[in-house]
Amino acid sequence: MSDEQPESLGAVRYAVEDRVATITIDRPWAHNAMTEVMYAELVEACERAEADENVRVAVLRGAGGRAFASGSDIRQFLDFDSAGQDGLEYERRIASYFAHVETLRVPTIAVVEGYAVGGGLGLAMACDLRVCTPRAKFGLPIARTLGNAVSMAAYARLAELIGVAHALELIYLAELIGAEEAARVGLVTRVVEEEQLRSTLAEMTATIAAHAPITLEVTKTAYRRLREHEMPNDEDLLRRAYGSADFHEGVQSFLEKRPARWQRR
Repeated sequence: MSDEQPESLGAVRYAVEDRVATITIDRPWAHNAMTEVMYAELVEACERAEADENVRVAVLRGAGGRAFASGSDIRQFLDFDSAGQDGLEYERRIASYFAHVETLRVPTIAVVEGYAVGGGLGLAMACDLRVCTPRAKFGLPIARTLGNAVSMAAYARLAELIGVAHALELIYLAELIGAEEAARVGLVTRVVEEEQLRSTLAEMTATIAAHAPITLEVTKTAYRRLREHEMPNDEDLLRRAYGSADFHEGVQSFLEKRPARWQRR
């Protein structure tokens, strides 16, 4: 899918074995930060899994062991307009990419080793289950870093998984939480020692692959419909955040590795 790209751009790789599709985000030197090309490859991987009747479960993971994914490449935000339109369109694209993961007909498992932050957390939340190692870190530190917002769907996923109070605390404090805390609040389903990760994952995927596929598919769809029922519009919120001077300051300060000077404008 990405064999013709320069290695520095990274890739999303796809493989199938024993009815399990594995989608690997492969840009470890950048903590698996996603480029637009990689997002397109993620969509392609999901479409391949969707079309393959032999696939019964899909696993998403990051290469290198240091990160699942760290969201999008920040440099693209430098040229965003001050009206918030570019930010709105960006969030719509991200939501559509994650929707391909979320609506995949088969159960999905995110395997988190290291960091799952920002958009990386969003991608992990788009999966049905999340399994992590003890070194995993999770967060949505946009209040401390960029000063932007995320889509209503992303807010809804987070609140559904951990509750509104924990979701607000995660965003307000802009801190990263570890594996045990993530398990306590319901963000991850299992914490597995690194040396046991391969065998645990093999056992989980084999069990799921052996079960009635239609039961799993309709159950997955039912829960998604419950969350999406009367989803509020978020256009005004995204325009306000991405169109603010604070957002542009956040991007500059992030890239310059200095504290942001927020002005609420």
